[in-house]
Amino acid sequence: MACALVPFGRLRDLGAARDFLCPQRRHGGAAGGGKPTNWEDGGWGAWDEAELPEPEEEESASKNQKNYWLQDCVLSLSPTNDLMVIANEQKAVFLVSKWKHSDQGKEEMQYAVGWSGSLNVEEGSSTGRPDWTCIVVGFTSGYVRFYTESGVLLLAQLLNEDPVLQLKCRTYEIPRHPGVTEQNEELSILYPAAIVTIDGFSLFQSLRACRNQVARAAASGNENVQPPPLAYKKWGLQDVDTIVDHASIGIMTLCPFDQMKTASNIGGYNAAIKNSPPAMSQYVTVGSNPFTGFFFALEGSSQPLLSHVALAVASKLTSALFHAARFGLPDSRRHGERICLSPCNTLAAVTDDFGRVILLDVTRGLAVRMWKGYRDAEVGWIQTVEDLHERETEKVDYSPFGNAQCPSRVAQFLVIYAPRRGILEVWSTQQGPRVGAFNVGKHCRLLYPGYKIMGLNNVTSQGWQPQTYQICLVDPVAGSVKTVHVPFHFALSDKKSERAKDMHLVKKLNVLLKAKASDPDSIEAEAKELILDIKYPATKKQALESILTSERVPLSSLTNITQTLMDNLEKQELECVDEGLLQFCANKLKLLHLYELVSKLNSQSIQEDTKPSENDLAKLLRLEEKDFQRLQTLLENYKKENTQTSVQFADENDDVLSVKMFLEYLEYEKDVINVKNMEDSKYVALGNFFFWKCLCGESSAEEMCHALESAGFSPQTLLSLLLNLWLSREKDILEKQDSTSCLYTMLSLLSKMKVAIDESWDTQSVSPWWQQMRTACIQSENNAAALLSAHVGNSVTAQIIDSVTEKKFSQIIVGSDTESWEALSLDAEYWQLLLKQLEDCLILQTLLHSQVSKRPKKVSSLQTEPLGRISVKKLLEGGKGGIADTVAKWVFKQGFNPLVLNLAQHRNNTESTEEAAELHTNIFLEEPEADEGLETILELLQLAYQQFPCSLELDVLHAHCCWEYVVQWNKDPEEACFLIRSIDHLRCIVNAHVQHGIALMMWNTFIVKRLSSATYLMDKADVSSDEMQAPVLDTEDAWMSVEGPVSIVELALEQKRIHYPLVEHQFVLCTILYAIMRFSLKSVKPLSLFDSKGKNAFFKDLTSIQLLPSGDMDQSVLSIRQQFLIKVVSAAVQKLCSSQKTKEVSEDELFPFEKARNWPTLAVDLAQYLQICEDVVRRHYVCELYSYGMDHLGEEAFLQVTDKEVLASQLLILAGQRLAFSVLHVQTKESVELLARLPPTLCTWLKAMDPQELQNVEVPIATTAKLINRVIENLPENHGQYSLALNLIEAVEAISS
Repeated sequence: MACALVPFGRLRDLGAARDFLCPQRRHGGAAGGGKPTNWEDGGWGAWDEAELPEPEEEESASKNQKNYWLQDCVLSLSPTNDLMVIANEQKAVFLVSKWKHSDQGKEEMQYAVGWSGSLNVEEGSSTGRPDWTCIVVGFTSGYVRFYTESGVLLLAQLLNEDPVLQLKCRTYEIPRHPGVTEQNEELSILYPAAIVTIDGFSLFQSLRACRNQVARAAASGNENVQPPPLAYKKWGLQDVDTIVDHASIGIMTLCPFDQMKTASNIGGYNAAIKNSPPAMSQYVTVGSNPFTGFFFALEGSSQPLLSHVALAVASKLTSALFHAARFGLPDSRRHGERICLSPCNTLAAVTDDFGRVILLDVTRGLAVRMWKGYRDAEVGWIQTVEDLHERETEKVDYSPFGNAQCPSRVAQFLVIYAPRRGILEVWSTQQGPRVGAFNVGKHCRLLYPGYKIMGLNNVTSQGWQPQTYQICLVDPVAGSVKTVHVPFHFALSDKKSERAKDMHLVKKLNVLLKAKASDPDSIEAEAKELILDIKYPATKKQALESILTSERVPLSSLTNITQTLMDNLEKQELECVDEGLLQFCANKLKLLHLYELVSKLNSQSIQEDTKPSENDLAKLLRLEEKDFQRLQTLLENYKKENTQTSVQFADENDDVLSVKMFLEYLEYEKDVINVKNMEDSKYVALGNFFFWKCLCGESSAEEMCHALESAGFSPQTLLSLLLNLWLSREKDILEKQDSTSCLYTMLSLLSKMKVAIDESWDTQSVSPWWQQMRTACIQSENNAAALLSAHVGNSVTAQIIDSVTEKKFSQIIVGSDTESWEALSLDAEYWQLLLKQLEDCLILQTLLHSQVSKRPKKVSSLQTEPLGRISVKKLLEGGKGGIADTVAKWVFKQGFNPLVLNLAQHRNNTESTEEAAELHTNIFLEEPEADEGLETILELLQLAYQQFPCSLELDVLHAHCCWEYVVQWNKDPEEACFLIRSIDHLRCIVNAHVQHGIALMMWNTFIVKRLSSATYLMDKADVSSDEMQAPVLDTEDAWMSVEGPVSIVELALEQKRIHYPLVEHQFVLCTILYAIMRFSLKSVKPLSLFDSKGKNAFFKDLTSIQLLPSGDMDQSVLSIRQQFLIKVVSAAVQKLCSSQKTKEVSEDELFPFEKARNWPTLAVDLAQYLQICEDVVRRHYVCELYSYGMDHLGEEAFLQVTDKEVLASQLLILAGQRLAFSVLHVQTKESVELLARLPPTLCTWLKAMDPQELQNVEVPIATTAKLINRVIENLPENHGQYSLALNLIEAVEAISS
């Protein structure tokens, strides 16, 4: 019952919030966006405000560190603790609280980013929720804006043209005494020289109306109607230098004495007074000159009588406003920084620039206390209400609970956070001592809302519980949110408080338990004395819990201390004994005795029987010899491939569990021991303590089960502990063959316990007992352990069914032969189904663990991410394609050739051994890095194919692999090899329906967005889908109950038929784009090759009918197309020539997807689509080959030209250019003599030739002679250039000779 700092929440995404709000401290990350929620018109809930002033001072050097960023921001917390706002400059982040599981598995409150953005602009509309929070934000422009928790602007109003300094809210509070004035709700906004107040009731109505209007506008799509302005009052603050903070005290009235004293001082004894003094609103400000000022605002339009107000302000009276302070603390050197009003409105804490915290009595206007050494302090209040049932008794009062009719007392504590010292202190006010201190770090922020929800009244507030936490500490380093818990008794005097004495004894006990090198006997004796001296039952319980959780006290001492306390309680009179404490002692004592007994049984080693043989184990599991051998083979394969780590325990500590942990894990409830909800590792540790020695055959299973049953464990709890242990220690179990028979023994013993198996259970109904075991096996990811436990469960079930059936038949048919009868039951059928599923799962998991021993040198980071483990539950929830999808992910990680999948299937098919051998040879030729690891993978794949003939049918598997590769390529488009592999798998799909559907889905989902990389996608299918039946997708019998997402193959079969001309049209564009990229063609605009119809048809749904180009094309477009094709052919020939000259890097290495790609042929095909004469492209190709001197290739290409006469005349010019270079440009004696012998017409023609147009002039003359002969062969004799060709051949022969 000490003062405690209790964590109640954690902050998620705090780094992202810091990077968004303070970009200068960015370390990566960004804030998340908000998610709208639903709401109804009539709802209203808590609301909050947050102010956003501009920073006015430069940051100190210490705040430049990254951990101090929260000090620069404005923080606010809603009174219900469900929303936290952090703001800096014009940006804000809204953190919404949600209950989630932590990394340790415990449920906790977490604050996550619900919205982030800039608050100086109006956002779009959104929806909300019935209980919503309003955020009020003040700006340096003087505007006050109201937002929803999702950042939607509700209302904005300019109240003053000065910066907003502070926002304070006062909500309704039920008066504690009849004479206290009832306070109205109010929002007060502080400006440098004024205070603006808005009535809470009218604000409540306006905000609710604005919320409704925003929702209606969002639903109808109309613009939001501007709401009417808010009604407010503005009070001027004069005769002050600066004001930085304020507190609204509320409505107050002068007492009659003060009223008459003021009237006498002003008007003498003849002054007139009213029967009741007027009500005034009081405001307290902090700043400088005065350091603290007290202001009073008098309501009403008529001038009040001077006698109704205080003397000091009478001379400053105006029609409805007092300007001057009635009184204050005029300390000229001291500057106030913050003021925080207490919950009962009677006290206020003020911080100043001297590092002081001053406690004010706001009613009398006096400083009643001062704390020194708290520079930059943050303050808050905690109000604690006394629990009447724990009130201290007077000596004359017999009842230990006091007089329950008296009202509860209220205590107020001041909380001070000193960031310079990193300490949080709790002080009792007004003259009380410090009751708590905590080291919390120097980077925290203390949040104290100081108000409740708005809209309550004296009726509705009675049914509303106080805010969850009055105060909280935000630690940005640890990412935690904590609150302070202060018991009421700390406000009581030490001399009169028995509870304070008890707390002193508890502290003394804690010191004793932490002392080093103490004698256990002396600790036990002193602890007994201390715990018996404590008076209050709740404190006794706290002390006993401290002792039981101490790791320094031995078990015997714990038992003796608990027994002593219990004996002491039993000796007391019945009416004076706290039943809860007595029961607590009894329960803890039972658990301590149980711990002692289990430890004793674990330490007693029994004589080990001979280990069961394989034959004995097969009989125990009711398996035939071949089935048992198959099970052993599967387990051996699994052990060989399963290299992943699992939960391990040191051998010497297998059965050790500390008393502290044991008591922490278990609890008694109505003579039944329950295991608390906790992490899996702790659950396993408890099961390990109970059962591991039994499973190893080193301890008596029968004695252990009897001890646990007698202690109060239910069979279901013990079964859960046993299965969790078994399934988590898979590696150890597989090493200990006799552990299976021990599990059989344990399970048989548990099944014979009372209420384990319902007495009404018959063979035609499902037993919850066995269903619990099957559920554990279904959920387990340790498939080998699950399969073994399922075999044991099946065997024990069969044995129990046999005994039940035998008993029934012995009653019905006395003396008849029942040995040939076989008992059938629903549970047995479920066991057989589960065994098949677990065996399938084990084979699949073994495959997923296998790896190719030699991987390529370059492996993508995406391929190194580990695969998750599988379970029957995961496969059942994965949908029809879940199994194939899992294998596809494994194929992607391994990165081997798609033909490996085909090879494994062909090996299964005995008729296709020759084809399998050929495939095997091709794989090893193509991938020389393949080794024996591939052989193991092939064997495991064969086994998987046998288990899943439908789910892993080749087309289905290739479809999933294709999709997996393209999904991974989409994550990292730089890895073009992923897309190539995807297309390889697509080609392996035999069924045209599936192939078409997958290709169309790939195009629509991924490829169309990256068209510049998509040329190698759209390959024409070899088989028309119209000639092929769509496949029937079956599922194995064991997996008929699968649920989950639709299979990718099912989606593929649902795709519409494509419009082939549109695909062809898109393919043309892809090829053009790739050609431009491949050959780096300059000044080519792809869309200029198409008319308007062609352009509009691109990037449309391939299944739609689009208007495509038809008929004659515009000549200008045809000219551009022809020029483009000629450029492509020229570039292709240039690449070919350069690759033959420099064979440093092969084309296959640079462009592996261009194997067997012939660009000139592709250009001819494109010419057909683009309405260009194909022969023009072919002729240009031949000419380019001869121009580069590759005459041998030119001769082959010559044969494909249709109009050889035109080509011959083009080649004649090329031959003339070669001859001109030999005769004219190489000036030798022989060439000059030859030139003199040539005919004049030929000489003139040769001089007109330009050899520079040739790409290669170094061609042998004999090769040129062949070219001229080919020209003569294809030119008719009546051709105009025929005689010129004859003259050329004579000249060539002359040069040759």
